[in-house]
Amino acid sequence: MMIHDRYRLESVLGRGVMGQVWRGRDLPLDRPVAVKTVATDLLAVPSSRQAALNRFARETRAAARLDHANVATVFDASVTDDTCWLVMELIDGTTLEYLFDQRENGRFDVPSAVSVAAQLCAGLSAVHAADLVHRDLKTQNVMVRRDGIVKILDFGLVKLLSDTDPKLTTTGEGVGNLVCASPELLTGRERLDGRSDLYAVGCLLHHMLTGESPFSTHQPALLASHHLASSPPLVADAGVRVPGDLQDLITALLAKRPDDRPSSAAEVYAVLGPHLPGPDSRLAVRRVPPEDPRRPFLVPQGPIPL
Repeated sequence: MMIHDRYRLESVLGRGVMGQVWRGRDLPLDRPVAVKTVATDLLAVPSSRQAALNRFARETRAAARLDHANVATVFDASVTDDTCWLVMELIDGTTLEYLFDQRENGRFDVPSAVSVAAQLCAGLSAVHAADLVHRDLKTQNVMVRRDGIVKILDFGLVKLLSDTDPKLTTTGEGVGNLVCASPELLTGRERLDGRSDLYAVGCLLHHMLTGESPFSTHQPALLASHHLASSPPLVADAGVRVPGDLQDLITALLAKRPDDRPSSAAEVYAVLGPHLPGPDSRLAVRRVPPEDPRRPFLVPQGPIPL
């Protein structure tokens, strides 16, 4: 299957509510790419066609404004009545969700968990500086490249802070992920800002350290209720010991009120900084596991060992 007489779609990498992601190839440049397309069934329904087109157009504009090492790069896009697609870098790595399955007890050690969270905050600082909110951070939307670089994916639910079109923020569309959804995202009663994403970072950090999300249940209504009203468990409740200031950070990130959370991703990074692993130049020449999120901090811009 070809798109725009340039991109050959080879296989499906994943599917979501709004569409699917393909492994493809940019034929003129002979490079692998990821291509996201809007679900054809959405476009086929007159009542939802324009909403899907508008959301996809917003996603491409938002993604094109971002240029950061921890955010997936957008190469090309088109939004027309006949074709809706977004071409992105194809990341050589795996999702955070998959990495949990490869860890003993599904847990990360403190340096690895902090390294992932720090890179997320670095990427989010650029996202928020562009006046954007991701709104859908979760283990499936975070990838770790083989050199350890963390990449934030999928701005399909991104919200422009200046957007006032109610058609794009109706109840049901805005909640992309209950597992890491902030209370204000669930209620829809408050104007979202970057602190909603920081709540998701708190959920992911807790998950990495304990092997479980803060509120572990498969019942959507109960999960939403926990986010809205239940105090989050401590990392120590899972039998894991972490430095006190790191637990205090997670508790602050998971505060119900945005005003009680850190004010910015940069502020969170500053607290994480002392817990990042120290440089180790030997890592540049010795064999290491395929995915090591600490590597960018241990060997900045270092070569990948053969």
